[in-house]
Amino acid sequence: MLGWEADFAEFFAARASSLRRLAYALCGDWHTAEDIVQGAFVRLYRQWRRVRPETADAYIRRSVVNAYMSHRRDRRREWVSSAPPDRPAPPGPDAAARLDLDRALATLPKQQRVMVVLRHLEDLPVSEVALLLGVAEGTVKSQTARGVQALRAALGDPVTRTDEVRGSR
Repeated sequence: MLGWEADFAEFFAARASSLRRLAYALCGDWHTAEDIVQGAFVRLYRQWRRVRPETADAYIRRSVVNAYMSHRRDRRREWVSSAPPDRPAPPGPDAAARLDLDRALATLPKQQRVMVVLRHLEDLPVSEVALLLGVAEGTVKSQTARGVQALRAALGDPVTRTDEVRGSR
């Protein structure tokens, strides 16, 4: 293996799992998430010798987000299947909460969902999300706040219910 190929393999091993989680949080389907991440790594591999090490994370994350956005626009690639998924939800009390969160995230508009996932699940700062998506920081702040508010309402957050009760008095 050449030096740059070894560097790529090391980068892949270090980042693949977290990128799969990001893609899953965006699309809500493990198979689609795997396809998105695989495509992103193929694109990165082609450009690897030209990508600076300090920008590789941003490059691959942007590629995953772009692939998700493109996938959402092109619904013709989706196939309906009556077969159950290969991987059941993990057992335990968190499984139901995770399914609720997945359903609630699916109700958000795609760009708002991307912003909420990047800000709160990927823990990226507002400035990095704005740069990644090519929008103003204020847009990230407002859309993230609206997205979180919608998630709280969908999940029946006690804080939201208390605020609604106070507001109705």
